[in-house]
Amino acid sequence: MPIISQEGVSCTFILGLLKLHEPLDAARKKVILLQDKIANDPYYAKVPSILKKRTANGYYLHAKDDIPEVRKEAFELIRSINCSFEAVVARKIYYLFEKKHHGNESEFYADLLSHLLKNRLGRFDRLVLNIAERKRCTTLNNLQKGMDKALIHYQTRHPGKMQISKVVFNVQKPTLEPLLNVADYLCWSIQRVFEKGETRYYDYINDKISVVWDIYDFAGAINGRNYYSKTRMLTEANCINEKSPKMH
Repeated sequence: MPIISQEGVSCTFILGLLKLHEPLDAARKKVILLQDKIANDPYYAKVPSILKKRTANGYYLHAKDDIPEVRKEAFELIRSINCSFEAVVARKIYYLFEKKHHGNESEFYADLLSHLLKNRLGRFDRLVLNIAERKRCTTLNNLQKGMDKALIHYQTRHPGKMQISKVVFNVQKPTLEPLLNVADYLCWSIQRVFEKGETRYYDYINDKISVVWDIYDFAGAINGRNYYSKTRMLTEANCINEKSPKMH
């Protein structure tokens, strides 16, 4: 029985692509400095979520677990980084998941990945993607399935045109690649809109978000109204969880 919309179960799954427009090492250093500051700040000394991570593998930014004060610092950091972000939002529609993805989470992931990649094929000689580890979804075999689907999309839109991009997948843990934590925060800010109707985080960093594609908004897709950008922003009306009160 589907449990979507029940307490603790999200209504959407989001994949995002972060592009840095400044040296990677410089942006990475900014994240590391903030994480070290938070981990060693006496003000946060007894915060359970910080203590748990610091004791296990070292503290890293994670929007879902972080307390409001940390989130504020993280969003300020993101505003200081020269970057852009694209996201594909997939509503968790049970019959579609069963029919299109055969009830398989890995297939669901590969399909979304293909939509993130399809417009980049043929534009670059080489793409190196750092992927946040997600169990079976991010095996090299499943990532290649996403790549193969992206190639089909590309060839359908550009018949006869060669795809020359070489794609390299680096699957990493968020504790080892700090820039993945920036992508996590950007995804979370978008998810809050769809899950809670809460736009304050998204509004605050919207200039970093190039495109949000609500891929299974079939009504909006008829006239291209399922795409959002800096000039056509998400609003509380994009909340799809009927149990969540709209935020004002």
